[in-house]
Amino acid sequence: MAPMKRVLFLCTGNYYRSRYAEELFNHLATAERLAWRASSRGAAERGSPDNVGPMSAFADDRLRAGGIVPEGATRYPQPCSLADFDDVDLVIALKEAEHRPLIERRFPEVAGRVTYWHVDDIDVAHPSVALAMLDDRIRELVSSLK
Repeated sequence: MAPMKRVLFLCTGNYYRSRYAEELFNHLATAERLAWRASSRGAAERGSPDNVGPMSAFADDRLRAGGIVPEGATRYPQPCSLADFDDVDLVIALKEAEHRPLIERRFPEVAGRVTYWHVDDIDVAHPSVALAMLDDRIRELVSSLK
């Protein structure tokens, strides 16, 4: 059996986009019997005071509407630390313009390992648009890892 590989999804506060990506990826990877597992963290030192509860209701609702019960639904957002990059095979930050400056400032020693996507946060794109983009990107990623 192949050793489990790991992908780390990063967004700003680990409340909405990265949590959705983590849950969807893990669901699809399990269904495809991929030896991959996702985790997620926030690139900022702390999340927004506007984030209420463990996970965005938009992320939670869309996952459940798709038949996915989020494994980490009760886990509160976690900021990234340098140790989170250890033993990770792939790091994906969900919005380059937003996350590259944070990552380069906080984690310059690993900044070159990060792949950037372009999925806007809720202040720019409605969840129906942003989460649909994540659906597509995650499905493409899972397909590429088969």
